[in-house]
Amino acid sequence: MSDYFNPKYPDVADLKRHAKKRIPKFAFDYLEGGCMEEISLRRNRTQVEGVQLRSELLKPFSGSDLTVDLFGHKYAAPFGIAPVGLQGLMWPKSPEILAKAAAEKNIPYILSTVSSSSLERIAQVSEGKAWFQLYNPTDDVIRQDLLNRITAAQYQVLVVTVDVPTFGFRPRDIKNGLAMPPKMTLKNILQMLSCPHWSLATALAGTPEMETLKPYMPKGMPTDELAAFMNKTVMGRVDIEGLKPIRDTWKGPLVIKGLINETDVKAAIKLGADAVIMSNHGGRQLDAGESPIETLQGVTQKYGSQIKIFMDSGLRSGSNIAGALASGADFTFLGRPFVYGVGALGDNGGLHTINSLVLQLTQIMNQLGCSKVSDLHQHLVK
Repeated sequence: MSDYFNPKYPDVADLKRHAKKRIPKFAFDYLEGGCMEEISLRRNRTQVEGVQLRSELLKPFSGSDLTVDLFGHKYAAPFGIAPVGLQGLMWPKSPEILAKAAAEKNIPYILSTVSSSSLERIAQVSEGKAWFQLYNPTDDVIRQDLLNRITAAQYQVLVVTVDVPTFGFRPRDIKNGLAMPPKMTLKNILQMLSCPHWSLATALAGTPEMETLKPYMPKGMPTDELAAFMNKTVMGRVDIEGLKPIRDTWKGPLVIKGLINETDVKAAIKLGADAVIMSNHGGRQLDAGESPIETLQGVTQKYGSQIKIFMDSGLRSGSNIAGALASGADFTFLGRPFVYGVGALGDNGGLHTINSLVLQLTQIMNQLGCSKVSDLHQHLVK
């Protein structure tokens, strides 16, 4: 794979506009939508855009270093690719595209449990560099088998998502009758025909399915029973007792994803987690919920010396990444921007999006006079 940057799409907003033209509406709505009235979705953006940074222009400065050390590995930039379910629905083979790009550019890629690519396939294409995101199964046998597969595939970092005790109430998906695989309604067929690049790529790649979970699904299960199966078997409320057997079994770094307050972070520390991701699931679960950037400073001030604290939800640009890091995050993750990138530019979308964010963040740090990521907090306007 060779490096790539397309100057026609210098920021995420450009990628989003182009991707929207190339992805059928029902699939784009799944990516873009939030819970209920999408208030939380908008709040995430408003809050992160409100972070202000201060330059120091007259002090000696020799350049910026974007590298970050995590779990014994030096990553090239302080951001990674967040887990996004059903990525192959938005653009065929997108998990493979993004995992390869992340490995090449030396940033983390987190594979979702409900991805359209199997954990074994992504371990192969990422050369063993990907992380795995687990929805803790309510079935102990399935959980142990998944952990055995993750270990056998040599994933180094396990990310357990805890903020999906229920399926989010998402009006866009309800209106679109979204199922996996997509229902062949007349409306959805017309949307697919209006996106010939997507349709051709999907025809070549095959119908997207939840490849990692296929071994646990009853053969011939009707698609309208999929949600009930997921809720009963693979997903469910994850409290501290549910996390203990995972911590006991998993020997590598353990990250708890989806926390939003000090109480839960304290519990994660007591559990023995190595990091937490402050997140509200991209505004997809609780419409009246807090934005993670609102609670980030308080959490890092209280517990930042005891555990690594990451953040996702609402980040779209180098400025947003810098704002989250300045607010106390050790690292950040972005989801939708990378899927916009693949939807807009296909096989080159992952590399392009990574390179665009690196260029933006480098310019910001140089403008601030900030030499390293860990010093960004000194530039936060309180």
